[in-house]
Amino acid sequence: MSRNPYVREVSPTTWFFRMPRYMRYMAREVTSIFIGIFTVIMLVGLARLSEGQVEYENFLAALRSPVSLVFLLLALAFALYNSFTWFNVAPKAMPIQVGEELMPDMVVAGSHYVLWVILSVFVLFWAGVF
Repeated sequence: MSRNPYVREVSPTTWFFRMPRYMRYMAREVTSIFIGIFTVIMLVGLARLSEGQVEYENFLAALRSPVSLVFLLLALAFALYNSFTWFNVAPKAMPIQVGEELMPDMVVAGSHYVLWVILSVFVLFWAGVF
């Protein structure tokens, strides 16, 4: 009997290519990078807003560039992907027990989607879009 335990070789950079579940996990993790960059951009916008109207208008002009628009659309797509994946996993992360049985997954996930739509409409109304 060998005293050395079996150690399976795992590539530190490509381990997630083995299973689709791992790929979805890594895709979700990568989306957080773009959401973080978007957050920094919004913080810079707040800083420019505090510096005056001219600085803020220059910031808005920079956001209208084609590269910026592509990034913002990409960040929006990743934010939506992140939201959908989280809402779909919510029944597993937050099982709600009613009596002896768990609430169906569709009810838990569906309530998250309904609340998301209601809050989105409220924010758009508050922002003056509607």
